Amino acid sequence: MSNVIVSLRDVSVAYDGTPAIEHASLDIFDDDFIGIIGPNGGGKSTLVKSILGLVAYEGEITLAPELLRGGRPLIGYMPQQSVFDRAFPISVEEVVLSGLQSEKGFFGRYTTHDRRRVAEQLEMAGITDIARHPIGEISGGQMQRALLCRAIIAQPRLLILDEPTNFVDNRFENELYRMLYTLNERMAIVMVSHDVGTITSIVKSIVCVNGNVHRHDSNIITQEQLDNYRCPIQIVSHGSVAHTVLSHHEGDGCGAEHHH
Repeated sequence: MSNVIVSLRDVSVAYDGTPAIEHASLDIFDDDFIGIIGPNGGGKSTLVKSILGLVAYEGEITLAPELLRGGRPLIGYMPQQSVFDRAFPISVEEVVLSGLQSEKGFFGRYTTHDRRRVAEQLEMAGITDIARHPIGEISGGQMQRALLCRAIIAQPRLLILDEPTNFVDNRFENELYRMLYTLNERMAIVMVSHDVGTITSIVKSIVCVNGNVHRHDSNIITQEQLDNYRCPIQIVSHGSVAHTVLSHHEGDGCGAEHHH
């Protein structure tokens, strides 16, 4: 039987008085694989950052006891690659090691066992050969692999990924989804994505975020349901090729189209 590991009740977040999400309630279960979709500026990243404690919020967010170790949340986080400073003089191995910092403390020493754990993660991700390379010299796909290793090195019970397939090619995107499918056997996964057409093939549930938050307990979602959730995304399908179109909506004048 599934257990609730994160519970949001009536959560609101505002930036400089402008609401980003309002009165959101959501339960995340220990076996979940959730895809978070919604328009640009609709609050997708804000929702996950509130769970991570990275933004101030009103309301209540409760973590189950099994999601805590020594008072620290067992949550792995893979941020958008654009927020990670690739000019910083650090190797791929050191990036992954930094995922253990919450265990070690700021001045903790890394042990031989820690480096062995890193080596296992790098092998899993297929990037052992670039372990000593500076992060400024690796490709976008290799960087995403390194950031995924960093997010799961401490063996979290919940993994949160924010637009993990930005800056990568289709081949790596498929490899990433295969890795996530395997990881979901031992941890819950929450993934923010702009691409409805692709993620519906791998996630179990969908959460629509457009100021408000609506959970849809299936990876099959219709246009009518999206409209009911006030999530202004159009699904257009042509044979075996999926297309997703972000339509115009209040507060955001841009539309975007993605082809796969």
